Formats: sequence, C-alpha cells, structure tokens
Amino acid sequence: MSLTSAYQHKLAEKLTILNDRGQGVLIRMYNIKKTCSDPKSKPPFLLEKSMESSLKYINKKFPNIDVRNSTQHLGPVHREKAEIIRFLTNYYQSFVDVMEFRDHVYELLNTIDACQCHFDINLNFDFTRSYLDLIVTYTSVILLLSRIEDRRILIGIDPSFARLGQMVLEYDHPLKKLTEEFGPHTKAVSGALLSLHFLFVRRNQGAEQWRSAQLLSLISSPPAMINPANSDTMACEYLSVEVMERWIIIGFLLCHGCLNSNSQCQQLWKLCLQGSLYITLIREDVLQVHKVTEDLFSSLKGYSKRVADIKESKEHAIANSGQFHCQRRQFLRIAVKELETVLNDEPGLLGPKARNILGEGWSIAELLFLLEEIRALVRRHIKVIQQYHVQYLARFDVLVLSDIIQNLSVCPEEESVIMSSFVSTLSSLSLKQVENEDKFDFSGLRLDWFRLQAYTSVLKAPLHLHENPDLAKVMNLIIFHSQMLDSVEKMLVETSDLSIFCFHLRTFEKMFAMTLEEPSMLRYTIAFPLICAHFVHCTHEMCPEEYPHLKNHGLHHCNSFLEELAKQTSNCVLEICAEQRNLSEQVALILLLAMTLVSPSTVSVPKLLPKHCATTISKAKNKKSMKQRQAPRKGEPERDKPGAESHRKNRSLVTNMDKLHLNLTELALAMNHVYSFSVFEHTIFPSEYLSSHLEARLNRAIVTLAGYNATTQEILRPSELLAGVKAYISFIQSLAQFLGADASRVVRNALLQQTQPLDSCGEQTVTTLYTNWYLESLLRQASSGVIVLSPAMQAFISLPRDGEQNFSAEEFSDISEMRALAEILGPYGMKFLSENLMWHVTSQIVELKKLVVENMDILVQIRSNFSKPDLMASLLPQLMGAENVLKRMTIIGVILSFRAMVQEGLQEVFSSHCPFLMGPIECLKEFVTPDTDIKVTLSIFELASAAGVSCDIDPALVAAIANLKADNSSPEEEYKVACLLLIFLAVSLPLLATDPSSFYSIEKDGYNNNIHCLTKAIIQVSAALFTLYNKNIETHLKEFLVVASVSLLQLGQETDKLKTRNRESISLLMRLVVEESPFLTLDMLESCFPYVLLRNAYREVSRAFYLNRLPANTH
Repeated sequence: MSLTSAYQHKLAEKLTILNDRGQGVLIRMYNIKKTCSDPKSKPPFLLEKSMESSLKYINKKFPNIDVRNSTQHLGPVHREKAEIIRFLTNYYQSFVDVMEFRDHVYELLNTIDACQCHFDINLNFDFTRSYLDLIVTYTSVILLLSRIEDRRILIGIDPSFARLGQMVLEYDHPLKKLTEEFGPHTKAVSGALLSLHFLFVRRNQGAEQWRSAQLLSLISSPPAMINPANSDTMACEYLSVEVMERWIIIGFLLCHGCLNSNSQCQQLWKLCLQGSLYITLIREDVLQVHKVTEDLFSSLKGYSKRVADIKESKEHAIANSGQFHCQRRQFLRIAVKELETVLNDEPGLLGPKARNILGEGWSIAELLFLLEEIRALVRRHIKVIQQYHVQYLARFDVLVLSDIIQNLSVCPEEESVIMSSFVSTLSSLSLKQVENEDKFDFSGLRLDWFRLQAYTSVLKAPLHLHENPDLAKVMNLIIFHSQMLDSVEKMLVETSDLSIFCFHLRTFEKMFAMTLEEPSMLRYTIAFPLICAHFVHCTHEMCPEEYPHLKNHGLHHCNSFLEELAKQTSNCVLEICAEQRNLSEQVALILLLAMTLVSPSTVSVPKLLPKHCATTISKAKNKKSMKQRQAPRKGEPERDKPGAESHRKNRSLVTNMDKLHLNLTELALAMNHVYSFSVFEHTIFPSEYLSSHLEARLNRAIVTLAGYNATTQEILRPSELLAGVKAYISFIQSLAQFLGADASRVVRNALLQQTQPLDSCGEQTVTTLYTNWYLESLLRQASSGVIVLSPAMQAFISLPRDGEQNFSAEEFSDISEMRALAEILGPYGMKFLSENLMWHVTSQIVELKKLVVENMDILVQIRSNFSKPDLMASLLPQLMGAENVLKRMTIIGVILSFRAMVQEGLQEVFSSHCPFLMGPIECLKEFVTPDTDIKVTLSIFELASAAGVSCDIDPALVAAIANLKADNSSPEEEYKVACLLLIFLAVSLPLLATDPSSFYSIEKDGYNNNIHCLTKAIIQVSAALFTLYNKNIETHLKEFLVVASVSLLQLGQETDKLKTRNRESISLLMRLVVEESPFLTLDMLESCFPYVLLRNAYREVSRAFYLNRLPANTH
C-alpha cells in the first residue's frame, strides 16, 4: 500500500474514535447483562408466566423464527408486540452498535495489516497502545455479549434484525470464532506484544528487586535529588501492569499460533500466566485465565505442551502470587510513605520527579490513604508542576527536537509540516502563561504526534520511526511534559483511578471494616469515602442510564463510611467524657477531704459532689484506730482512690484512657484530614457528619447522665448533672481544633435541644425528665404531706417516716439545686416546666370552681352576713367540701411555691450570664404602675418572668386560667365564682386548727401540712383571676382579709378545745398573707385583726416549740 493511502486511511483518528466507541459499547453490553441478570431490573415480559412458552420457542428456533406461521406459539408476543418492541428499542440499538463496531474493527485491522505497520511500545507508544487496546476492547465486547443469557430472546422477538441474529449465533462459542478471525493478524499482534517483553519483565519484579533499585526513593541519592526523572520510554513508565497483562493474555489467546513457533512469545506468555489467576474485562466481569486458555488449547491439535505450561503456571500462581503481591505491598507502604513525606516537605520536587509519582498504580487497599495524599499533593501544587514543565518544554525539549529534525536524512512534506508545528507550538510557551493562569491545550499536538507515529510505522514510509529512535524518545518526553501542563487530572485518573471499587462493594466495605478494627490504621479510614469520588470516572456518555445508579452507589457508600467514622469518633469522645467526669468527681473528693480534715466544722461544698466520700473521710480521720484495721465488710465495694488512674509499674501497661486517647487521635486525624470533597455533583463536608453525630450522642449522654429510672423514680440531682455536663463540655471544647468540628455549635445545639420537651430525634430530654420527676415525685409527695416546704431553709424537706425514703427532698430543692436546674433547663426549659406546673394549678382551680358552684347559695348568704355570728353558726355547717377546698388550695400553693423557687434560681443564673439584659428588664418592670394598661403590664411581666424576675401578677397563671374553657357561663358568673372562692377560703380557715399538723414550726418557718403555702395560692390566684376579669385586686383581697379575720376571731369564742388546738398557729397565717401580697399592708390587717393577737400567737407558738424540744425529765 502506498504512502498516500496511509495518509488517507487516517489510522490514528480511526483508532482514537473506535477505542472510545468500543469502550461505550462495552459498557452498554455490561449494563444489559447486569440488567437482565437481576429480577428487579429485568424486562417485565421475561418474567411473565404467559410469555414462558413463547420465549422458549424463540430461544429454540433462533434465529430462524417464522413469525407468520407461528401464531400458536407466539400469540402472547403478538398481543403485546408494540409494547415489547418499545421497551427493547435501546437493547436492539446496543446490539446493532456491537455489529457495527465489529465491522469497523475488522475493516481497520485489515487496513493495518495491508499497510504492514510496525508496532513498538517503546517508540510508537500511542499507536501500539491504541492497537492493542482496540483488540482487547473488541474481545471483551464479544465475550460480554456471549454472557448475556437472554440475548437470543431479546433479539429474536423482532425478526427484522436477521443479520444481528446471525452474528449472535456465530459467537455462541466466542473464543473459537475470535481465534479464527484473528489468525491473519498474528504477525502484527505478536510483534506489538513482543515489544512489551523487556518492559513487562522490568515492571513485574518482586519487592527485593524494587528495594535494591531504590524504587520511588527521592533521597537514596541526594546529589541527584533535583535531577529530572527522565526515561527513554517515558510513556511506558506509567503504563499499568494490569493493562499489559490483559494485552498479553488476550493477544496470545487470539493469536496462539505464535506460541509454538516463537520462544520469546512463549516466554512472555508463561511469565504473564504466572502472575494472576484472573484478568478484568470490564468492572467486575473477569476472565478466568488458566481455565479459559486450557479449555481452548485442549481442543486444538499440537497444543499439549502449552496445556502443560498452563497447568504449571497456574500452580505457580496459586503458590507464589499471594506472597509476591504481599511483599510488594509491604515495600510500597514504606516507599510511598517516604515519597509522600518528602514531597509534602519539598513540593518543588513535584516538577522534576513527576514521573516517580505517576510511575506506579497503587490500587492496593493498604495504600489508599497515601495514594489520596499524593493525589491531593499534586492538585495542591499543580502550579509548581506547570512552572517546571513549561520551562522544560520551552528551554530544553524544543531545542533538542529542532536538532533532531534538522539531522533527519529524509523528511516528507506531511511529516515536515507536523514537526514544524511542534517546534512552533513549544517555542511560543512562556512562564507568564502559568503566572497568568492561562489554560493550556496540547490535545492537537498529541494527536499530530499520534498521526506521525502512524505515518512513520507503515512499511513503505520514507521516514521510519524505528530507524530514528531519538525522535521517538524526545517526542514521548514532550508528550509527557505537555500532559503535566494541561492534563494532570487525566493523568491522575489514568495512573491512580480506583473506581473499580464501585463494582466490588462488598470487598470495599470489608476492607473498611477491617481498617476500623485496627487502632493504628484508623487515620487511614478517610481514604474510603474519598475513593467514592472516583466512581464518577466509571461513567460513559454512551450509557447515560447507569449514571443515577453509579451516583447512588457513590453517595450511599460515602455517606455510610462517613457516618460510621463520625459514629466511632463521637462514641470515643463521649467515652472519654465519661471518664473525665469520673476524674472530676475524684478531684472534688480530694478537695472535700482536704477541707474536712483541716476544719470539719466549716465544710460546706455542695458543688463538689461528695456523695461517695463519707467512708473515705471516716477512714482518713480514724486511720490509727484499731477498728479500721479490721477486714472490710463483705459486699462493700472498694473504690479506687483519686489518682489511681495514673499509677503504673511501666509504660507498657495501657489503660482504658490510653486506648481511648489513641483511638480518638487517629479518628480525629481521619475526620479532619480534608475540609471538603466532591462526590458526583455533591460537596461533602466530613466535619458536618461528625458534628451531627456528636450532637446526637451528646444529647443521649446528657439524658443518660440524668440517670432517670421510671420504675423507682430515681434521678440525679441537678447539681450533679450540671457538674457532669460541664465536664463533658469542657472536654469537647478542648478538642475543637483537633476534631475539625464546630464544638461550640455542637454544644450549643445539644444544650438548646435539652431545653425542649423532645430533641431532634424525638427522644425525651432532661427538661421532660426533670419536669415529670418534680411533678410526679417531689410535688406529689409534698401534696400528700410527706414533704414539707421550709421557708427557713428555702427548700422542700422530707419528714421522717417509717420505712426508707426514695430520696431526700432537700437535696433536690435547695437554692443550689434550683440554680443548677435553671442552668440546665434554661429559659425555654423553665417555661415548659412552668406550663406543666400551671396545668396542674388550673386543674385544681377547675375543681375549686365546681365546689364553689355547689355551695353558691350558701356562700352568697355568708358574704352578706359574715359579721353576724348567730347566722354564721347556722350557715357554716351547711357548706360542703370545705376541707377539700383547703386541700386543693394548699396543693396550688405548693406548686406555686416551687415555681417561685425555680424562678429565683433562673433569675440568679440569668443575672450571672446576662447582666446587661437583666438590668433593662428590671428597670422596665419598675415603670409598671396600677394605671398602666393591663395588656402592656402583662407583656412586661411576661418578659420579666422569662428572666426569672418575680411579678405582682403571674402572667403564666393568667394565661393558663384564661385558656380554661368555661361551661357556657358568662364573665359575670365567672367573676362571681372568683369572689365566692375567696369567701369560701376565708370561712374555711378555722377548720385548719383541728389538724395536729397545723402547728407552726419556728425551725422550718412553716407548717408540717404545708398550709403556709395557702398564702401564695390565695394571693397569686386572686391576682390572676381579678386581672382576667379586669377588677380591682386590692379590694377583693381586703374583703378576704376581713372575712378571714372575723372567722378566726370567732374561733376564739369556741369552747371545744379540739377545734382550737392550733388556733395561735392558724392566726399567724394572716400575717403571712399580708407579707406575701404586694397589694395588702399591715395597717389593713391591723384594722380587722389586732396585731396584739399576732404577737400573743407568736409567743405561744414559740413557747410550745421550745417546751416540746426539752427532755421529759426537765418538765
């Protein structure tokens, strides 16, 4: 064939187009095979029972199916033919693409044979590589076509594709047919493969040879460190061994005739068979090398020796391949770590040593992290690489190329034009282009070099490339340098793409799980989600339908890996937090011991959590006592002393904290390795996964810390929980810079969620737990008289009772506990607590109103005649439920008293945290006067109440009562009920004197039956009711004061001692009412209840109290 024909055939262009086209066709065949093998995605008609007989008939008669005379067999197909054909259109087009691709491949291969092209991977690299790639791609397409089980049915349903059916039939035994077709191409194929011999042997060395050659080492020869890493076969240096194996195995499988006639071919083939048991066709579809080759050669005459070679090679591969690759991985792990460290320290070496970086395809699990590190290093310093290579091209390569061109003995016009364009392009390069961030594009130069390789590899070409190897060497070097300017990302994909893991997901997941099990490898786990970004490289424009599936795989596994990493990290953080909390308690114990031993009488450290230190204090104070030398009692736990966690005989002893800190360090390095990366179109932020998990775990940890037990109604004291939470928070905040997560946001969100009834996961928070506990445990027992409010101690206290108490009320309700509760729950949580308290208050008010309505007529008469003793004597016995009214009002008082304590704690916390807000709020409250509009007043009071400031009128109580649904009663009737409720209470007060528990305790500053809480209930409920009805509060409280005074004064005339046993104590309630109310004064009380009576009552109560405390013999 003439040289002109070689130009016209455009071999380079056709090879480029067909290789890309072939890759698309191969992916389509893979997609069809995958779709048809999965019942979930298989065409629906293939699974229908009614179609079963028709499909069997098509499969049996394929490809000669008589559609007209086979109505009986193909009836169901004919009925749904239009729908089936519509569904299978893409399948048919894909099979037609295979047929057309086959035709074009054979046409091109025949043309190449006619041109008698010379292939040498070391010289015409692109030409040889494209030729071998085309053969392998074509073979893979045919093999995959033969593996589609339903191919006959898919094609046979539409008989118009007769030629397509014939092609499928021919390739039922694909290798047999392929070997027949490739027989004429044996010379070209074997020549191309033999050029690989030296390269394959050199690249297929073991770890010892690599170690001897100092492979990948930049510091083995310091003087040569900055020398450029050049090679006479530059393009071959980053050619994958896996690709070469595929070429050799498939090439000699198709052109096996040369194995018996050429010893070099035989040697190369055997060496390749000893390396691997499988080669990849595409993705997870593989070729079982030894089995397939043995089956084919066993059917051929004169190949018995080759079959023996196959068996021998298989045994060698099974025996040595595992160890061979293991040793290479061990070497690479060390060598690549050294390479990454040097380049990270001296990124300037990325320029001269770019070949070293791209010279190995490290698709090995243990090296994933280092591979990602070097990829990131290249991307980060791409400008360094460009600056180096643009100068290399413009100042060295172009000069060498010019010299070589001038020394060519023959240079045809077409080749001369191409080479002149090379020189022109390279001469125009300058360093300013990199500095100005100009976009480089050398795709035209590389295609021209590909054309030139094709032109100079034809037998009758005037200029033969193999006769001018210097030209090939310098051009291959130029091509590599040009790729370092405009195709760095493409080179990274070519040399280090790991998208294959997208099709070996179980292996990928298993590798990740195994890495998680080894603490020293945890830092490398971030490589797994980073590799999910490689999955986008699997896509091809000829198969857009698989893009969503690949995208889902990538995102799903990236998410699952990061979720697991974030989960492990957050678990580790919270475990250390728990240990830190234990240590903080031990520190508190040390402080308490020191203070106790120095001055036992002055110790008051409630915040130091000394709940476990009684035994330790006792032992410390009685250390020399003989009693302490006795053996400890059975079942008594021996607590570790503070500081025991630091005691160790030698450093080899590893504590649990050591392990946790090691794991956390490794996991933090993993999670903080990259700020963000992209998977398909999504930007992934690892720190957000960690923040999310840490927030959720912290929420659960805080709830767990509370230690709430619904069965036993046990819960941790608020101060203890606060100390634990602070220990957790301080540790998490100390990790902020190491974890990469926004620790402040995590803590803030978690604590904010704990102020709500439910967290973001719908789980109960400490706000709900403490609200329920205080209502169901403390306040319920206070209502039943087991717990008493002591104003003197400013806390609820438990009264001594038979049997053990579940808890000590004062430990949960003193000032410090209320502050701690407010600190934990915050304003939102306190509002929730307040709303629940008000719900219980309003439920009692509803019952009180019912009692008032039942006694309304009598109460109306009492209101008019309360100063007439004779009439009152007849009216009072007619009242029903007076004790119930007092009891319910006392319950309201207990609840409101608890709320006042909680509000006081909130005010102190709010003042401490936000003094700049508290000042204006208090100032605004002071401007409220009785003349201020009630809506404005309630708005200001609501603001003040949210900050914990006490108000004359409780806005929460007003709102709660306003929300009560009245039973078709008018506002006037509701107002009348409110007035009569005060009357009912006033005339019922004398009944309290009969209760033995109504004795006023000076020590508690209250009563054992909590009736001192009545005063708060009366004042606050009255203020709320009359505010709601827009009436004067003071007027109605004066009325209550007068009626109550008259009732108590009439008690003085009672002769029954049982009814007057605690008359003096009950009289003191009048003083308490005035003290509680901002609307009443002592002058008002003096006008209706003489102060001398109060003074006498105080004296009698005090006298009785002290007499009761004296021993019996003193009396």
